[in-house]
Amino acid sequence: MKIENKEQYRGVYSLLLTPFNEDLSIDYDAYAAYVEWQAAQNPHFLFSVCGSSEMTTLTLEERIKVATTAAKYSGDVPVFATANLEPTWFSQVEEVKKMEQTGVAGLVFTSNGYGNDDDRMVTYMQELAAQTSLPVMIYEFPGFKNAYISGKAYGEIAKIDNIVGIKDTTCTIPKIKDKIDVQGETAVLQANIPYLLRAYEEGGRGVVATPSSCGAAKAMRKMYDAFFVDKDYEAAKKYFEHVCIIDNGIDSGFMVSAKYLCQLQGVPMKPICRDGRTLSESRCHGLKVFCDYAKANGIL
Repeated sequence: MKIENKEQYRGVYSLLLTPFNEDLSIDYDAYAAYVEWQAAQNPHFLFSVCGSSEMTTLTLEERIKVATTAAKYSGDVPVFATANLEPTWFSQVEEVKKMEQTGVAGLVFTSNGYGNDDDRMVTYMQELAAQTSLPVMIYEFPGFKNAYISGKAYGEIAKIDNIVGIKDTTCTIPKIKDKIDVQGETAVLQANIPYLLRAYEEGGRGVVATPSSCGAAKAMRKMYDAFFVDKDYEAAKKYFEHVCIIDNGIDSGFMVSAKYLCQLQGVPMKPICRDGRTLSESRCHGLKVFCDYAKANGIL
């Protein structure tokens, strides 16, 4: 289905972590509360079943339930969710159909390892996007090999009727610009925080980055509105600095640090990840100091 107004998919996409119990089962009650908290940060969209969600450790059944829960508790904030993680083409088609039924507003397709073959990448996206009537965001998921999509390939993908944007994770200005130059009506969304303001200046149209998972979405939205709506560069720069501070605060051991930072802000989430990573006592203390400082100075 052709998306008539692709501009509506520009903006701030806030990433959703996955809370786990001590036995590594998903804590769906905590997840529901977390989704509500995230929606209250005022992003344009929420992104469930993403790298920050530890999506490759989730079963298909869990991914469907996580996306359904996010859509149920997100209020007026639309939810996107990754829908092509199964190992074969036919199982991915079934996954797309199941994810469509969760109530999400849009789907996300990873580049699926085809970044080293432009023709195959374009054909794959054309054929998979044809399986859904929902808008589709492309995701250069760095957890997969050959994740990055060339500007040439993205220029063709951007012409697909229901492709609305891409989460660029190349984290280099030249490669970001390669996509911006061919984005057409779609949105090149930035994952790299240090280059976020520069990407906006070059023509980027939004952000999907890790600090949004633990309280930075509010500052990201203020930065976006200052830059694109109010045309107030100095205000945008101030909020950009806030986002950079949060980014640096969680950089060491990202997902478990982000979960603990959420907990410090009142979200009932344990700092547990399925890969077994943990926080030392000193790291917890440092995050507590950081959180208190950030809240006292209006950063969180």
